[in-house]
Amino acid sequence: MNLNQVKKLMERKKNSRKGENGHVLIIGGSEEYVGAVALAGLGALRAGCDLVTIAAPEKVAWHINRYAPDLMTYKIKGAFTVKLAKELVKYAERFDVVLIGNGITRKADKFVNYFIRKSQKLKVIDADALKSLSFKDFSNAVLTPHETELEMMLVNSNKDFLLPKLRESNAKEKGEVLQGNLRYFLQNNNVLLMKGPTDLVISRNKIAYNRTGNQGMTKGGTGDVLAGLCAGFLAKSKDLFKSAAAAAYINGFIGDQLLKKKKGYAFIASDIVADLESIQKLEKRK
Repeated sequence: MNLNQVKKLMERKKNSRKGENGHVLIIGGSEEYVGAVALAGLGALRAGCDLVTIAAPEKVAWHINRYAPDLMTYKIKGAFTVKLAKELVKYAERFDVVLIGNGITRKADKFVNYFIRKSQKLKVIDADALKSLSFKDFSNAVLTPHETELEMMLVNSNKDFLLPKLRESNAKEKGEVLQGNLRYFLQNNNVLLMKGPTDLVISRNKIAYNRTGNQGMTKGGTGDVLAGLCAGFLAKSKDLFKSAAAAAYINGFIGDQLLKKKKGYAFIASDIVADLESIQKLEKRK
């Protein structure tokens, strides 16, 4: 993936109307983690989709409205319950892509499990939404775990025998091991985006290795921006693999630009969101 390919995913027809470039539903947020869903939502908009609606607890949603008027909200009264999950499976049908997990916490495990198993929409699944599920539970999705979350999912899937080998392997070997041992998951129209020093993007028949990014990307919120970018690209392109690869590339690329600009690791996740608007200018300087 490179800047030209990312820009191609962001292209839109001259006569396109509002909504034709994708509408993302983001489900998440909690009183502890208000910023996670906001960063994800802004990342999705910066990726080029037209609209983002965030389904979040009522207090969280009002804070998001004040922070970013570009984001619409669906205000949830009460907790993330299985009853609510049934309602949101139906509500999600009107959207192009659902992103779930950012800031939702493990208190919502039952909600998450029901929603992910029942919703057939294109999905991006991140953070706490990954931790209680096994690989057989997913369909039509991009999963974005870091190493610890991946290990939790392998344990949930009775594939913990892979852990010693993965811990000792380089990026290429990890990609091949995961592709070879997650065949059912990958054949069920899923893509794995494993975050790390080298990001791995794995589909049924392809593996991409992304090496943009730096040590400053370990700061809180950068993963939320990545998930939002992926959802935004997916809402427009409907291509799971390309969207995951583009999100990994551009998130790390902007991080590298900020490292130079700030002359160190002073940048934060919201700086990545702000600098995403400079993609076209950056390309012209290359």
